[in-house]
Amino acid sequence: MLDNKSILITGGTGSLGKALTAHILKNWPGVRKLVIFSRDEQKQFVMQQDYPVSKYPQIRFFIGDVRDRERLVRAFRDVDYVIHAAAMKHVHIAEYNPDECVKTNVGGAENVIQAALQTNVQNVVALSTDKACAPINLYGATKLTSDKLFVAANNIKGRSNIKFSVVRYGNVMGSNGSVIPFFLKKRKDGVLPITEKSMTRFNISLQGGVDMVIHALKSAWGGEIFIPKIPSYKITDVADAIGPNCEHKVVGIRPGEKIHEEMITSSDAFFTYDLGKYYVILPQTPMWKKAEFISNFGAKLVPEGFAYNSGKNTEWESVESLRNLIKEHVDSNFIVE
Repeated sequence: MLDNKSILITGGTGSLGKALTAHILKNWPGVRKLVIFSRDEQKQFVMQQDYPVSKYPQIRFFIGDVRDRERLVRAFRDVDYVIHAAAMKHVHIAEYNPDECVKTNVGGAENVIQAALQTNVQNVVALSTDKACAPINLYGATKLTSDKLFVAANNIKGRSNIKFSVVRYGNVMGSNGSVIPFFLKKRKDGVLPITEKSMTRFNISLQGGVDMVIHALKSAWGGEIFIPKIPSYKITDVADAIGPNCEHKVVGIRPGEKIHEEMITSSDAFFTYDLGKYYVILPQTPMWKKAEFISNFGAKLVPEGFAYNSGKNTEWESVESLRNLIKEHVDSNFIVE
């Protein structure tokens, strides 16, 4: 699918960007060009050591910020597919620095859209988060706005064949700043700080996130929000999996945090369809015939009142499954101490 194509990843030096890079190069060695677009020169320098130009001549490292539309336009020239992964994502940092979060997550999204419309990009997939669903914090609100911008961008594309779609998922296991690496580090102190004992979260591996992006690139008609069917975990089970002999100290939730996360609300149910492996929220005013989409994918409308909540999930990780996943996806040397 991606052989002879040119792909650009914004935020390409982040956890998912690096996982996408490895996946693309492994499965489509004939990719024409793979552009790693990010603003952190040190992360680019480190990543370049893993992908030397002598071995990977198709990779380009492009310094730039999604806040800079002119730079994006230059980077998007001769690019077929854009994967938009750049964002300010730490909830408490966004609460303290709201203007910076808005500039990156909302202004940056609009810049990506306009740059794609000005060039010959064929397909844009934007990464979202469960925090964009019924948001109570600024990060979630900016990502909801970003989702709306990308869905609506299909309405202003004119005669262009470009497609904009969104993938929304929960906590990525082992990603930078997530709870599992944090607990692995803190267990050396013998104390794991737990925000709230009843807290739950959705859980997806980096590879699961990568698979979703590839699915959207391959299957999107434009305007969809794709959501995976994934298990939840209890924060107390994560603590038991990593540090069963540690003190589990309840410290209280941080500003803007939820006890449980959502990816689909009951209000979304009117436009949500079951695709088998994924759910999809269809645009309310699609640029294509909904009946044809339903027939093509065998999509089934979810029941009225359906909601997808991490605390009411039907599939759960256990302490033992979490340990196995940590060893497989986060730290191959992980052992219970």
